[in-house]
Amino acid sequence: MPVDDGLKSIHHHRSCELRGFASVSIAPVDRRDASAEGLDLSRVLKVSISLLGAFAVAFLAGFAVFVGHVSSYGAHGPVTGDAVVVLTGSDLRIKDGMRLFSGGTGRRLLISGVHHSVTRQDLQRLSESAPQPLFNCCVDIGYVARDTIGNAAETRDWLDTWGFRRLVVVTSDFHMPRSLIELRRALPGVELVPYAVVKHDAANDHWLSHPGILRRIAVEYVKCWPAVARLALSRIVPGRMPATLPAAPPSEVSSRPPRVTGL
Repeated sequence: MPVDDGLKSIHHHRSCELRGFASVSIAPVDRRDASAEGLDLSRVLKVSISLLGAFAVAFLAGFAVFVGHVSSYGAHGPVTGDAVVVLTGSDLRIKDGMRLFSGGTGRRLLISGVHHSVTRQDLQRLSESAPQPLFNCCVDIGYVARDTIGNAAETRDWLDTWGFRRLVVVTSDFHMPRSLIELRRALPGVELVPYAVVKHDAANDHWLSHPGILRRIAVEYVKCWPAVARLALSRIVPGRMPATLPAAPPSEVSSRPPRVTGL
């Protein structure tokens, strides 16, 4: 092959390669697809922000309602009931509950959620206001419950034995809303009367300036959400709570008849 023809052939091949490379590198981009993807992403972000905003508004509105409920427990009027249940958590709850019971409210009292190391004698000394005969006659002690759901189940089993229909509930003001929710789920036919133990005045104290109080209220409020969901589900699918609690020790549940005063 002549040299000139060989050079022309090489030049021709290189020209074809360059043209092919150029055609690949400068291929036009479909901007419509990129624009559609951008619009979809923007729409998702807007919907997500709207949902988060709606949730934040609902959360804060619910928190305000919750604080209103807690604040409303500060003043106690006359309290009447067939029986009293104290949900343990502090010594003050037991003292206030026994004072209420000794004053004539209810025919029987249950202290629910007592630690296994605490004896009947310990509780009687702690109550201060309860005479020994009254304590021995009409106070029952529940050792099984370990949380608020357990308190509700333990109280239900106790009421199944005694048949009371109007129950005074003694616990802290922060704990009261969730306690009532769980008890309503366990005791749909029982009237519940709250008697809150208040360590502070939520209505008059500037509790927003106390991080500890605010944290306690916020924690209880968050715990109320699943409790409300359980209550709503029980209304949609009615049924008795499962009987997961064993029977209370016979020595801690008096078989004597309840007193007949204080109604």
